[in-house]
Amino acid sequence: MASLLGEQLFEISDRGPPPLKDFFQLVVTKNEVILTTWTISLRLGSRGAAPKELKTPHQGFLHDKKIQQQVGIVFGQKILEHAILLCQGNVDYLERLSDGILLRILSHIELKDTTMLAQASQRFRKLCNSEKFWEQTVRNRCAEFTSDMEGLANAMGWREIYFTFFHTTGSQKK
Repeated sequence: MASLLGEQLFEISDRGPPPLKDFFQLVVTKNEVILTTWTISLRLGSRGAAPKELKTPHQGFLHDKKIQQQVGIVFGQKILEHAILLCQGNVDYLERLSDGILLRILSHIELKDTTMLAQASQRFRKLCNSEKFWEQTVRNRCAEFTSDMEGLANAMGWREIYFTFFHTTGSQKK
């Protein structure tokens, strides 16, 4: 599965916390962690200064508390923990899949199970409530759907079409 990953595992950039105005970028690759800093200052000596780039192998990052502290201050504790996990080899492959691939996977799950999946993370909640998901659901699971209904679905919303025309509750199934 690791062969499916590109060279770069993670990237984030942000401005430093006040009073700093410096700009930071954190990149975690398969082999190293790169922390780049651009100093933003009105002082003459700082104008046009080249960015500072700190490269360290994963093991170096895991043992360097000073770099970890800086990453935590700039990007927050969750990003620091994520970078540490990546350096330890704990890659969340599911999180790296595109929305299109995840939607294809969702098409094979029972519709009732997607309600529980939507509670697993913000990303799954967004996907399970997306128009693309509901369009896919109607097109693939509702045999009565006709091309004449497509305009209505685009106007009303695919989720609304599903619950209006195709969803039946247990009391209606007799």
